[in-house]
Amino acid sequence: MQEVPIALIVILVFIVIILANSIRILREYERGVVFRLGRLINGGVKGPGLIILIPVIDKMVKVSLRTVVLDVPTQDVITQDNVSIKVNAVVYFRVIQAEKAIVEVENFLFATSQISQTTLRSVLGQSELDDLLSQREKINHKLQQIIDTNTEPWGIKVSNVEVKQIDLPQEMQRAMAKQAEAERERRSKVIAAEGEFQASQRLADAARVLASEPSALTLRYLQTLREIATENNSTTIFPVPVDLLKPFLENHKPVLEK
Repeated sequence: MQEVPIALIVILVFIVIILANSIRILREYERGVVFRLGRLINGGVKGPGLIILIPVIDKMVKVSLRTVVLDVPTQDVITQDNVSIKVNAVVYFRVIQAEKAIVEVENFLFATSQISQTTLRSVLGQSELDDLLSQREKINHKLQQIIDTNTEPWGIKVSNVEVKQIDLPQEMQRAMAKQAEAERERRSKVIAAEGEFQASQRLADAARVLASEPSALTLRYLQTLREIATENNSTTIFPVPVDLLKPFLENHKPVLEK
């Protein structure tokens, strides 16, 4: 059996290496930024699918276009009303121009993280504590706009920013708890006062009706007697107004005079 020349084996291995370095397959969410002799070629963004490169001459850098969830580390912030708090956030962004993300900035992930941290401290430092707690949506929108403006030259689109947690000092938490308790007590007193006021109005209305209609007072008196007789089986002494007896006295007055 004739032996295969060593030169042929070397050539075959060389061809395989060249093919391996010249063929790339990119997924649907990936793009390749191609540099030829160090320069970005026209239409330098390739993919997805099969990509053919010139060995040694072309170099490709892969970029993912999927949304990145960036966790912003906890930052120490002093609010406008001089309250020291700890705040962390999360940033959602994606690369929309792969060539800018590679050419315009060295590491777009690190750069986006740093600009998010500085913006978080700056924006929250210009706000008061009550605004941070009550207007969270407004703060998030402002953070998103500022970070998106700063990252736009890098081909990055920031879609959303959320402040995750605000840690308050212990003394501030106790003060807020006392304030909330005082507010609840104030509301309960106001509600009780409103109830008393409404009850007094109803009693005043009832008194006016009874004063204008003596028969209504008589019916109410008889109803009260009936309720007492039903609930208690013992003897009850109940005062009888003289006004109730006037009609009977007037009817028997001629008899008495005779």
